[in-house]
Amino acid sequence: MSNSTSPAYFMIQMNSKNPEEVMDRYAQFVFPIIDQFKGQMIAGSDAPKVLEGKFVGNWVAILQFPSMKDAEAWYNSKEYKPYKDLRINELTDFVQVILLDTFDPSAS
Repeated sequence: MSNSTSPAYFMIQMNSKNPEEVMDRYAQFVFPIIDQFKGQMIAGSDAPKVLEGKFVGNWVAILQFPSMKDAEAWYNSKEYKPYKDLRINELTDFVQVILLDTFDPSAS
């Protein structure tokens, strides 16, 4: 586990029903909320290079936040909730969201 000042990361893999609709109804509104919670998208692609395993979906992204507390605050915020609900209930038919602590090899 990381300490409270270590970055935290979301790994998001999803299959959007309509990528244009995701941009129009979701992404343009979510990026400012991510920024408000001190986060940033550090990687994203609709065609990741899969070296092992299977890529399921049509979009993958990595979000970085200054801490686990900041990451969870964004994900559970009242500001993000309507967009999270929209993404889950209308815009995607598959989504996997994983929250990771920074790995500290000296802590093991």
